[in-house]
Amino acid sequence: MPTTRRRYAVLGAGPMGLMTAIELLKAGHEVDLYERDDRIGGMSASFDFDGLRIERYYHFVCRTDEALFELLDEMGIADKLTWTDTAMGLYCDGRLYPWGTPGALLRFDKLGWIDKLRYVLMVLKTKGTRDWRALDRLEATAWLKRWLGKRCYEVLWEPLFRLKFHQHKDRLSAAWLGTRIRRIARSRRNPLQETLGFIEGGSETLLERMREAILSRGGRIHLQAGIERVDTQAGRVSSIRVRGEDIPVDGVVTTAPIPYLPRLVPDLPADFVARIRAIENIPVVCVVLKLSRQLTGNFWLNICDRSIEIPGVVEYSNLNPGSGPAIVYAPFYMPKDHPRYARDNAAFIEEVIGYLGKLNPEFRRDWVLATHCHRYEYAQTVCPPGFYAMLPPMQTPIGGLCVADTAYHYPEDRSICESVKVAKALARAALA
Repeated sequence: MPTTRRRYAVLGAGPMGLMTAIELLKAGHEVDLYERDDRIGGMSASFDFDGLRIERYYHFVCRTDEALFELLDEMGIADKLTWTDTAMGLYCDGRLYPWGTPGALLRFDKLGWIDKLRYVLMVLKTKGTRDWRALDRLEATAWLKRWLGKRCYEVLWEPLFRLKFHQHKDRLSAAWLGTRIRRIARSRRNPLQETLGFIEGGSETLLERMREAILSRGGRIHLQAGIERVDTQAGRVSSIRVRGEDIPVDGVVTTAPIPYLPRLVPDLPADFVARIRAIENIPVVCVVLKLSRQLTGNFWLNICDRSIEIPGVVEYSNLNPGSGPAIVYAPFYMPKDHPRYARDNAAFIEEVIGYLGKLNPEFRRDWVLATHCHRYEYAQTVCPPGFYAMLPPMQTPIGGLCVADTAYHYPEDRSICESVKVAKALARAALA
């Protein structure tokens, strides 16, 4: 037990906030967890989709997600993790190709033999990379062109970058891209077979166990209760305002998107605020469809075709067959000032449905059983070269105020596993 028991307020009840609260409680402190939403989970939260409990945004597990495995074991639900042999596809120039295996690459007729050899060498090199500091200094587009050549880049990568990052597509860190290639490349049962995992019952199974762990240790979870302001005295956190009430605290840990921080903490120094505002994010509009039958045999389908304005679709039911007849996620990434972002959700749903006949010529409109659409403003951080140095420290200049969000996953991908790792580092910073 600590010599002095402190009272912490944790902002945000996604996996990072939940894990941070657990770590602070394990250290013997008092913790209140505040969440603006009506449920825990953040981007991992589930909703009722036409009678089916399903996550707002798709999640999957890779074989390298060690921190998540440890948490599942700690929560007593390691047996809920199930592995599935999955397939990847590529829709290019009006044709659906298999992808993700040596044979698929050999049969892909849009690239020459030298292009294919260079692609294999790039994946092998990236798969073995452990220190990303050198790639942090490189720009991803130039790095890919150097490895793959201009044609291979334009066929396989340029459409994905353009549709996900728009005006930012040529200012991304090679480390950010490399970790994504490495994570998938290392989640294979053998060179010919990709294997991914899911938690039975979805992320909600884990989230509920984390909630129970917080409550059993005396922690408190407040839903629909966003922190309105953090007040300070003599350069240190003194209280928070919630629902108009001022509550004394010894420390505040926020896992909400860091762009909220300047408004939340008016006393932050100007130079720290400038570092926060230099970090940009891309929103997502994510369409979810329930279909009466399988759309394709792929879990992940990249789209490199000028006639389709989304970078890919995820057929989650091909990873988790128990999730429904066929569940498809289709994300649109675009800046908030993009003209298309102002459209209503129904327009995005109709656009996706209009694409399905291209991906499967047998598709008919009556396959669609239910539709939904979610939006999230801070879905994807833009990580330019040098992003390690851009990230503000977790410990802010205000004593007792620590901060992190999914930008701190860098250079790794957004995942529950990375949220767990960042949360432990964040708790250590708060306890220090």
